[in-house]
Amino acid sequence: MATIYYDRDADPTLISGRKVAIIGYGSQGHAHALNLRDSGVDVRVGLREGSSSRAKAESAGLVVVSPAEAAAEADVVMLLAPDTAQQELYNESVAPSLRPGDVLMFAHGFNIRYGLIEPPADVDVVMVAPKGPGHLVRRTYEGGGGVPGLLAVEKDAGGNAKAIGLSYAWGIGATRAGVLETTFKEETETDLFGEQVVLCGGLTSLIKAGFDTLVEAGYQPESAYFECLHEVKLIVDLIYEHGITGMRYSISTTAEYGDMTRGPRIIGDSVRAEMKKVLSEIQSGEFATEWVKENRDGLPNYNRLQKEGAQHPVEQVGAELRSMMPFLSSGGPRPQDVSGG
Repeated sequence: MATIYYDRDADPTLISGRKVAIIGYGSQGHAHALNLRDSGVDVRVGLREGSSSRAKAESAGLVVVSPAEAAAEADVVMLLAPDTAQQELYNESVAPSLRPGDVLMFAHGFNIRYGLIEPPADVDVVMVAPKGPGHLVRRTYEGGGGVPGLLAVEKDAGGNAKAIGLSYAWGIGATRAGVLETTFKEETETDLFGEQVVLCGGLTSLIKAGFDTLVEAGYQPESAYFECLHEVKLIVDLIYEHGITGMRYSISTTAEYGDMTRGPRIIGDSVRAEMKKVLSEIQSGEFATEWVKENRDGLPNYNRLQKEGAQHPVEQVGAELRSMMPFLSSGGPRPQDVSGG
């Protein structure tokens, strides 16, 4: 049975008695820094000179210094830069300042799992990973709630790493909703698998394949868009709130019968075999090696695939249809138009 921790299991004084450095101020960085600050924790944000996020952090009333200064001042350092930027950032700005008894923290286990970062033996290595995007972590905290999270201890040099991790999770509001104990290995491998096979890779490929099949058969692209993309949210919301059985209860019996009889033909043995192959690439480190190399090479495949994806007909048709449905975004900007951190 999984172990889940709540507010009652955390000691707030452990994190409030520490100096915390948040390295990075993107989606997760801004949420962690602001939530900890509002929980009474001594926080500083580490950002490089010229970072587009510096003005945002300062305008929020946070102390902003260089990553090296932040790491030197703090005894808890949370690395929230992108996975592929963490190794260089750690080597240049964090590692020189680590002292015995310090706590090095992550919100994703990638760099520890694949050996890109190797902390010294006398430093605690802990992961606190909210299971939601940063804006939701912040908004939910401000509303008095929290987003569930994961807790893992890779190295307990001081004998109190788990308690400190729980205290940090309390500071960002995660223990309000529940924190599941896991390992760096499990979090990293399941996270990558979920992204590649279901949540992002599998879902977007399924949407595009369904759209292409209908359009190639002579149906209107607009009809194909509504059936294969627009209505995905309706079904996912039902699954999110009530599970698969609850979703099936809410749809027509015709849809339910088609779901149960045709779905397994789409996700059949060949697809399951490919899922296992993808998982083995994650477990062996093949994907991590490929992704790190892609970054070092200047992202040629990433940029090509990103451009091709944006040019797919489902995106062109969708943009036109969504422009007629302003209620979808309530006038807000597109994610790609908002600068990151």
